[in-house]
Amino acid sequence: MPGAAASDPTAAGPAADGAAATSAVAPPPEGVSPATASPHSRIGRIPVVDLAPVVDGGRFPARAVVGEAVPVTATVFREGHDAVAAEAVLLRPDGSEAARTRMVCTNPGLDTWRTDLVPDAVGEWAFRVEAWSDPYGTWEHAASVKVGTPGLPEADVDLALADGAVVLDRAAEVPGRDPADAEHLRAGARGLRDTGRPAPARLAAGTSTGVQEALRRLPLRELVTPSEDARLVVQRPLALFGSWYELFPRSEGAYFDQATGRWVSGTLTTAAERLPALAAQGYDVVYLTPVHPIGRTFRKGRNNTLDATDEDPGSPYAIGSADGGHDAVHPDLGTVADFEAFVARARELDLEVALDLALQCSPDHPWVTEHPEWFVQRSDGSIAYAENPPKKYQDIYPVHFDTDPDGVYAEVLRVVLAWVDRGVTLFRVDNPHTKPVEFWEWLIAEVNRDHPDVIFLAEAFTRPAMMHGLAKVGFQQSYTYFTWRNTKAELEEYVTELTGPSAAYMRPSFWPTTHDILTPFMSQNGRPAFELRAVLAATLAPTWGIYAGYELVEDVPRPGAQEQIDNEKYQYKPRDFDRALVEGRSIAPLLQRLNELRREHPALQRLRGTTFHRTDSEQVIAYTRHLPAHLSPTGEEDLVLVVVCLDPQQWHRTHVHLDMAALGLGWDEQVLAADGLTDGRWTWGEEVYVELGPGRPAHVVSLTRGGGAA
Repeated sequence: MPGAAASDPTAAGPAADGAAATSAVAPPPEGVSPATASPHSRIGRIPVVDLAPVVDGGRFPARAVVGEAVPVTATVFREGHDAVAAEAVLLRPDGSEAARTRMVCTNPGLDTWRTDLVPDAVGEWAFRVEAWSDPYGTWEHAASVKVGTPGLPEADVDLALADGAVVLDRAAEVPGRDPADAEHLRAGARGLRDTGRPAPARLAAGTSTGVQEALRRLPLRELVTPSEDARLVVQRPLALFGSWYELFPRSEGAYFDQATGRWVSGTLTTAAERLPALAAQGYDVVYLTPVHPIGRTFRKGRNNTLDATDEDPGSPYAIGSADGGHDAVHPDLGTVADFEAFVARARELDLEVALDLALQCSPDHPWVTEHPEWFVQRSDGSIAYAENPPKKYQDIYPVHFDTDPDGVYAEVLRVVLAWVDRGVTLFRVDNPHTKPVEFWEWLIAEVNRDHPDVIFLAEAFTRPAMMHGLAKVGFQQSYTYFTWRNTKAELEEYVTELTGPSAAYMRPSFWPTTHDILTPFMSQNGRPAFELRAVLAATLAPTWGIYAGYELVEDVPRPGAQEQIDNEKYQYKPRDFDRALVEGRSIAPLLQRLNELRREHPALQRLRGTTFHRTDSEQVIAYTRHLPAHLSPTGEEDLVLVVVCLDPQQWHRTHVHLDMAALGLGWDEQVLAADGLTDGRWTWGEEVYVELGPGRPAHVVSLTRGGGAA
């Protein structure tokens, strides 16, 4: 829906709605033509360029969630020295205007203008920027200079003030003007014409607070020039903010039967018994690894060995057997009805269910015999198994998308919709970077067309171009490199990158560990590492995730690999969470408190708004998460300071130097600080002394203005 290159400046804008300032335009004075676009140019009378957020020139839509403040920027300029102004216009999915918000020039001289727009419903929205010539701003600047210039002829000053009266008369007649505001403007015009008063007093009448406020609410606009409309897809809040908990349902309730000498699998029914605890700990999503039948051919044994026994359950990622494929439930776990009962129980507890979507097959999968063309055939007639050299996955056949794309696309869509019908609202997609990007663009669009609430999380630890490409084509969330970013410099650089331009389309999900990944930092540093990384993940990104066993500090690696020994992918792993809690071996209370703080603080629920602050130690990182009052759902400012000791081995004593200007505070101002982790209460200024280390790795502090001057 491209906008015109220019619009009629006599058109009046709609009335103001809430805090959003609207605009209207007075008829141009006689002899002045409305703005028109030259047939030889598309830039418009008042150029509006570098509109953002716009993804790849508009090829992909920018993304937001309901209630999220979307920063809109543009470069606005014109010839000469006359003043310009701009506002952002938010358009609902039906094309009607939802809000008009005045923009502010953030760097005078460089012409960058900025504001925030806040959509309030799911759908395909749009926005544009309208720039205009500001006759009042032009007059005010010129008149202020003349009135303050000694020796200027009185006639020149009188003429400048009289010109201002004409501008205010015109502004008072703008359609839709509030009568009280119109009277302020007329009073200003009368004051400017009152030659019996000194020039400074006349100028003060024309620039009074009443005049300024009236023009802020409804400015006088000339030569109005809109940008083209930019797309903005708005999704539900869980697409941006949420806490995930991953579990293998077969481990929940599994036990070794001493009488038979065999393992008994947990079921979806026993896994459902874990749901109340997860809900109480504040998680939003319970994520299940694949629940489908597992093949026997080339089944992997404990720790990924090739010599599996009859007792080894195999990897749930080796999907498919005589019991069915991707749309079936493993008989050991129960039935489709049991799965639906699991989902129903989760919903009773305000939990949503995410399911792994792993598009690969065991050699025993029905697709292998029914559709051999969906797999890569080798020269000897065999089907190529999955490889990521030096890793080999003999128990898995990757799906090939190019021989029969129509068939593959249709079947995967059928499978996904089958699980949506069973209550799944989120999919964690395994290795999406090994499938065509255009396939994901098609699939996600097809699913979201009728099911806009369904969310796809990309598990793609791969090259940046691919990760960003997957986000652009539709993945609502993305795994990240956070798992390997440990130093202060690495974290600051990476978070700054994620909250920059890519925040318009890529929503990061921070996981300290996964069932595939246990980094050396985690395996070598024990409980302190698990605690401090949890704080970072929970407070640096709006979405974070925990893999079951994290609260028990499962940190023993498999030799030669960055993953756990006795990996749950290849065996049952029942855990006694209650006993660990009683014995003090569990960090579940910390994880629960972090989830509580995330819900208490709207600033922790957004991606943007992070400021890093200087510390005297490279082992201590400090940052604030800020949500201004005018963007907060509560109408109150939320300012959270997080200080974390990155050293899991020893304590550090250091000073944090708050960037008071970045927080909108004076350098001698003080704030009231309340720590959500320790219940500590302090009055802090620009320089804060902290002591942190193993056992107390962090402060998560709510800052309140009003502490007075230092």
